[in-house]
Amino acid sequence: MHCDTWTSPSSLLVCGIVVGPFYLAVGLAQAFVREGFDLARHSLSVLANGTGGWVQTANLTMSGLMVIAAAIGFRSALRPQSRAAGWILSCFGVGMLAGAVFPADPVDGFPVGTPEGFPTTVSTPGLLHLLAGALGFLALAVSCFVVAVAMLRRRNPWMAGLSFLSGVSVLAGFFAPALLPASGPVAGIWFSVVVGWTWLALTSMHLFRSAQSVPRPAAA
Repeated sequence: MHCDTWTSPSSLLVCGIVVGPFYLAVGLAQAFVREGFDLARHSLSVLANGTGGWVQTANLTMSGLMVIAAAIGFRSALRPQSRAAGWILSCFGVGMLAGAVFPADPVDGFPVGTPEGFPTTVSTPGLLHLLAGALGFLALAVSCFVVAVAMLRRRNPWMAGLSFLSGVSVLAGFFAPALLPASGPVAGIWFSVVVGWTWLALTSMHLFRSAQSVPRPAAA
């Protein structure tokens, strides 16, 4: 293995492989120990409230930075087929950082002492968190579509199809609560999160392996 394997821009794609499992592992670890948290009623974002909320804030921050690092790797790995995918994917990472700065409001019994149900008013930080989340997931979906086009140009229909279906799934899941209220307030978000992280991991792994398989000039 060449000594520059882990110092090349493509090495940043490793962040895209690990960020999803990292984010979910840290989030679910909190979900099982934080009193009052219910996976069927709450998104991981609300864990930023109450005692120990700093853990989820740090989780969002670190994950957002890893997404941005992966996006830089995308820019390098997808040239010349696409220059936009990395920029758009980085907007998803920026959205996570904004979500860390502006926490979600307490909701539906969490943290303990919060009234049941959804609040009738939303704070300014809570509103900005929702806006950051919506724009972030939109950027994630669009990056899926842009990568799908790039993969078609690379004559890789399997990855193109995976990217396209992932983009549709992310959009459908995130906006499902608004379009289909009976589906539940967080089920769609959970679906989008899992699909999005899975796509990012698989695509990052594919691009990393492709970059490492490119022959390098022999050292002088």
